[in-house]
Amino acid sequence: MREERSIFYKIDWVLVGLYLALVLIGWLNIYAAVYDENYNHIIDLSQKYGKQMIFIVAALLLAMGTLIIDPKFFSQFAYFIYGTFLIMLILVIFGGREISGSKGWFAIGGFGVQPAEFAKMATCLALAKYLSTLDVDIRRFRTLIIASVIILAPAVIVLLQHDTGSAIVFFALIIVLYRAGLTGFVPLAFIVLPVLGILSLLLPKMILAAILLAVAGIFYLYSNRKIRVIIIIAVVFIGSVGFVFSVDYSVNNILEPHQRNRIHVLLGQDTDLKGAGYNVNQSLIAIGSGKFFGKGFLQGTQTKYNFVPEQSTDFIFCTVGEEQGFLGSSLLVILYTSLFVRVLLTAERQRSRFSRFYGYGVASILFFHFAINVGMTLGLVPVIGIPLPFVSYGGSSLWAFTLLLFIFIRQDSYRYDLI
Repeated sequence: MREERSIFYKIDWVLVGLYLALVLIGWLNIYAAVYDENYNHIIDLSQKYGKQMIFIVAALLLAMGTLIIDPKFFSQFAYFIYGTFLIMLILVIFGGREISGSKGWFAIGGFGVQPAEFAKMATCLALAKYLSTLDVDIRRFRTLIIASVIILAPAVIVLLQHDTGSAIVFFALIIVLYRAGLTGFVPLAFIVLPVLGILSLLLPKMILAAILLAVAGIFYLYSNRKIRVIIIIAVVFIGSVGFVFSVDYSVNNILEPHQRNRIHVLLGQDTDLKGAGYNVNQSLIAIGSGKFFGKGFLQGTQTKYNFVPEQSTDFIFCTVGEEQGFLGSSLLVILYTSLFVRVLLTAERQRSRFSRFYGYGVASILFFHFAINVGMTLGLVPVIGIPLPFVSYGGSSLWAFTLLLFIFIRQDSYRYDLI
């Protein structure tokens, strides 16, 4: 009993409090999003808010179970956990249930479990385990390749499930590599490439190639003109031009039609307010109608009359915007920002390299989900269908995010025992 008290004494209760606040806000907004006067009982299991309550209870049990597990378990079995979820990702392609065009769900009774959500946590564990190995140096080419494979393997398999949104999330772990000592050029590429991809859809390819040639020429003129530098400039130029000319093929042959349409709408190439742009347009109307203070709890007309599809899942943020207004939305953003900052600060105080890198993985995954989900509802990024952490409806996402966070909380509590 004494040891159990000491464990819970060491827990970061600020992180736990932020988690509980977000979960409660999520449940209240799910209740508001699907509210029906004919089905207003708080524990109505036929409604999403009733099911979400079950998911929350299960998540709390998962959290408590995680906190009493020996923290060394997660580092010692990181590769095993990672391998297990890779196998599950492969199996679900052949035996899973298709939902919204993605065949990535195992049917368990009346519920569905999505392995891709848990694979993010498993990838964080495996990447942290590898990077914390004593002889690993991320600046070595071999190390960078292995770390990249750890990230890319689940992303590629999830892409085969036609779940582009979840696949893209894995690339957020580039932040962990940066914290491990990766130079600024590689993270910069993850900023430049999306911009280059957007420009390739908006500008003629030859004009963009000419611009890239001019940029390469400028770098050449201001370089020391050594053979190695010239080769690097040439390789980057050829790769960039190849990327520009491959974007159209990727958009037209890899992405699903609805995803392709959403990109065209976002770039202003197609308005389609009754089709691909409908969700975002209705979301903007809902958020805008909330003004500063909002319409009040359960008073959202866009919510009540189901104008916004997927309002309890991917577009849950517009429920906050409509009923709680700019004030409520800002408070939610502040809560998330507090969570991200707290995780990063906690990661920096870790004595274990594994815990530190894992903490950065947690922050990366959560921030990416938050930024993309909110960006979708505001029309700033394409609609790729990823949940808002701890707030959106769904058991798989809530359980996976809970495990992701509470494994880190457990690792943090263990730092007192390290010399």
